[in-house]
Amino acid sequence: MKELILLIIGLVLIVKAADVLVTAASSLTLRFKVPKMLVALTIMAFGTCAPEVAISFKSVQNGDGQIAFANVIGSCIVNVFLIIGIAALIRPIKVKHVTIKKELPILLLITTVFVILMLDRLFDPFTRNMFSRADGLVLIIFFSVFVSYLIGLVHKGRNENNDDEIKYGAVMSSLLIVLALVLTTLSSDLIVDNAVALASRFNISEKNITMIIIVIGTSLPELVMTVTSARKGEFDMAVGNIIGTNIFNICVVLGLPVVIYGNVDLGGFNFVDILVVFLSSFCLYLFAKSGKIISRKEAICMIFVFIFYYVYLFVV
Repeated sequence: MKELILLIIGLVLIVKAADVLVTAASSLTLRFKVPKMLVALTIMAFGTCAPEVAISFKSVQNGDGQIAFANVIGSCIVNVFLIIGIAALIRPIKVKHVTIKKELPILLLITTVFVILMLDRLFDPFTRNMFSRADGLVLIIFFSVFVSYLIGLVHKGRNENNDDEIKYGAVMSSLLIVLALVLTTLSSDLIVDNAVALASRFNISEKNITMIIIVIGTSLPELVMTVTSARKGEFDMAVGNIIGTNIFNICVVLGLPVVIYGNVDLGGFNFVDILVVFLSSFCLYLFAKSGKIISRKEAICMIFVFIFYYVYLFVV
């Protein structure tokens, strides 16, 4: 009963924190004439990755890196097929031309590189799939290129004009963003910890806990942020949050601990897992490019892919 109450409290707090973060981040971007996409790609995306970062470093450090990979791979899949799917189902998401031309191709490129780095057996059938320090370093290099792109957005944003209403001042917006990020992280921890405790009582396997409880639990911040942003018509933040989160997950949440602590054996992952990760970025790019909007029909397709993949996990 205690775990259930704490779980509900966590859900309530995370919903409120997401609402505050979206409003405060929007106000800050308007005041400093910074593109909303930049805030979504950085503050919102990196902030909501905090739970994944903690799990990744701890698991790789303890020699159980497959938990880190399961969490990140699952998060990337959930972020696109479930979160974008739900958000677009509630309100079709308009995607700007520049996002289709620049941010989404960057995500697709990084995901493709990540997938290739995981497929050692494709190039040498007699070896095991292994993620090495060199692979992690490649991802860090790609992330540095992405950061350079973000710096370019800052300079470009200074020349942008926007007549939208600014709800909060700069100081208040900054304080609310910090508070919301802290509350989001703590709420996510509260949700995951108590969900795992409840799952343990029902003797659910560790694999299912990682891929369902942990993955979906740590993706709750992205879910609430993206749905809230889409509902408010902040489409740049809705899409940018997922793009930034997936890039940060792949490049830093996985790349950095592997570089620091060493190689990770990927024996627990098969071609289907790797294929679905690639499809998450490819489908997001394809659907966004078609008509510059992610429609409700496309949202339904995304949700079905998510359902089929998780059914596959249970069957296999």
